[in-house]
Amino acid sequence: MAETAATVPSVFGLRIRSRAGRRLLRHRGALIGGALIAFFVVLAVGAPLFATHEPMATDWMAVRKAPSWAHLMGTDEIGRDVFSRLVWGARTSLLAGVVSVAFALALGVPLGVLAGYAGGWVDTVISRCNEAVLSCPFLILAIAFAAFLGPSLTNAMIAIGLSAAPIFVRLARGQTLVVKAEEYVDGARAVGLAHTRIVLRYILPNIFPPLLVQSTLTIATAIIAEASLSFLGLGQQPPDPSWGSMLSIAKNFLVQAPWMSVWPGVAIFLVVFGFNLLGDGLRDALDPRGD
Repeated sequence: MAETAATVPSVFGLRIRSRAGRRLLRHRGALIGGALIAFFVVLAVGAPLFATHEPMATDWMAVRKAPSWAHLMGTDEIGRDVFSRLVWGARTSLLAGVVSVAFALALGVPLGVLAGYAGGWVDTVISRCNEAVLSCPFLILAIAFAAFLGPSLTNAMIAIGLSAAPIFVRLARGQTLVVKAEEYVDGARAVGLAHTRIVLRYILPNIFPPLLVQSTLTIATAIIAEASLSFLGLGQQPPDPSWGSMLSIAKNFLVQAPWMSVWPGVAIFLVVFGFNLLGDGLRDALDPRGD
């Protein structure tokens, strides 16, 4: 019985992963999204190499200059190179998206698995508290947390992570309830495996695919949230570059220097678009009902 319970998930898991990988490589949207994400990751990692100027260096002789060979995307209100700030700002946005979602996963998944696996009053308490938090709009909740914690990039990531955690609590709970009812989990219980081992060996590996898809989509939401918090002055603080803070300054010069707002806006759109395309592709590839 123990051999059967251990073998069924592993054999079918390898087969499903192989099939999902082939479907993902055939998914045009996922490939485009992956390429966009890879482009911005390379841009962020190689920021010291790609930036043509110091991102915080001012030049009072080049205030609000239009794009040129000297400044590929123009300059801002105090003569800083927009392209260099955009490149360094990619680090802020990607870091905020990945770290805040990792924090949300670390907080939400254990609570969701505990609620789904334990059931009873534990499930009731966690689910009711989670539903109360979910009743608040995500961005409003993130702004409230960020305002309470204080303006900084670290606090913004914590605020976004706390606001996104209920999404993973609900998803992990629902998926745990489904997997818990499978026969191989019943078999593991029948042979006397500890609850911790059942969760680690059978529950978590089988709820990973939907969590991966949701994580990819939530990173896109987190990037928008970080830009919104920075726009409001609750995220990355000047003079450090951030796409949101660049937009916050650029709103005052939409007529005189439209390039100040165009480029960070395009960057946010492209990276969010890339994560959404990749998330859709992962969802289709990991769907067990697919071809």
